Amino acid sequence: MYPFLALFGLEDQVWLAPAMFGAILLVSLLSAWVFHKLLFRLVLHLSQWTSSDLTSRMMRATRWPLTLGILVLGSYLAVTTPFELTDSQHGAADKVSGLLGIVLGIFALVGVLSRGIDWYLENLASHTQQVIDVKLIPLLRRGAVALIYGIGGLLILDLLGISISPLIAGLGLGGLAVALAIQPTLANLFAGTYVMTEGVVSPGDYVQLEGSIAGYVVEVGWRSTRVRTWGNNLVVVPNSKFAETIITNYQRPIPAVNVYLPCGVSYDTDLYRVEEICREVMGEVLEAEPSAVKEYGGWFGFDNFGDSNVNFWLFVQARDRLAGFELQTALIQRLHQRFRTEGIVINYPMRTLEFPKDWAVNGPPQLPGYRQAAHPNGGAAMRRRRRRPARDVYVPHDDGGGENVSGPGPA
Repeated sequence: MYPFLALFGLEDQVWLAPAMFGAILLVSLLSAWVFHKLLFRLVLHLSQWTSSDLTSRMMRATRWPLTLGILVLGSYLAVTTPFELTDSQHGAADKVSGLLGIVLGIFALVGVLSRGIDWYLENLASHTQQVIDVKLIPLLRRGAVALIYGIGGLLILDLLGISISPLIAGLGLGGLAVALAIQPTLANLFAGTYVMTEGVVSPGDYVQLEGSIAGYVVEVGWRSTRVRTWGNNLVVVPNSKFAETIITNYQRPIPAVNVYLPCGVSYDTDLYRVEEICREVMGEVLEAEPSAVKEYGGWFGFDNFGDSNVNFWLFVQARDRLAGFELQTALIQRLHQRFRTEGIVINYPMRTLEFPKDWAVNGPPQLPGYRQAAHPNGGAAMRRRRRRPARDVYVPHDDGGGENVSGPGPA
């Protein structure tokens, strides 16, 4: 600069250095204004030709850091160019400008990252409706921002002449100690990440944990999952246990639930008539109850020959779990009323024992579990060591066409 000024005989002027300082500073201010008001708006207008507004959002995040960067660069040139600075002064100017540049770079990176994540949550996550978008990405953003600030802080310390090697080593050992101390919390955190990324449990779902808790999911957090039980109590389940147990979700894959009703009728009943009545009852319930899914229809089938009844089942579908209770209640009420009207009997648990025809004449045979005892009237009577339940009925055979006599077994 000075050889150039010497051509005009201006190298020894006292006012020259302050004038150059002011000129450079003025040019930097003018350049920053032109960039901020004119050039940036032009580039921003051109970016609107793209298919999305992601580019314009990121550019807006860098607007002020770049403008302030132009001012910092102009101030640095205004100080170092016209004045004869010593090595220490020049080093101080380099250090201050470097610190300001690092700070502006940190703010620019954080702004770009935040704007990009906000754009994703507003435009893409609304279409997927995943828990990972609502819970995980904000956490990742906070972690990334903290990482950028941490790296920037280390760069600032290194620029200030502070050795960061012992600090990094100390942070490594301290991080290991903290990780061991909060191991249960970290386990719940990673388990919460697993629960969220799986997407099989969402707030509002009715779930049942294997052999324990059942209720509605209130919130899926990072450390725990909150479940509201039928008693209107809030149960907090750690995510480490929640991720390891077997979970039944009654809202998936669709809210509709199947209502399965087992029943049985006496062996003396006409089974064809039973099927006809059951199908009529299911048709009436599907038409009358708003909680039923009429398109699914009703299904009927005989199951097995039980101890007391011929068992069968009815199968319909309800809109959701709560509607399933209403539909099952209506089905039981109507079916019971029709059976009473038709005279169809649903037996209590009972057992019928058949003995040989000469049992009443010669006495009962020697059976395991009985002992012979003298009867007061000179006869023999069988006495059991254990009393048979009162529901047992003994029916001896009579091949002579006489009347069967029913009565309790031997005392």
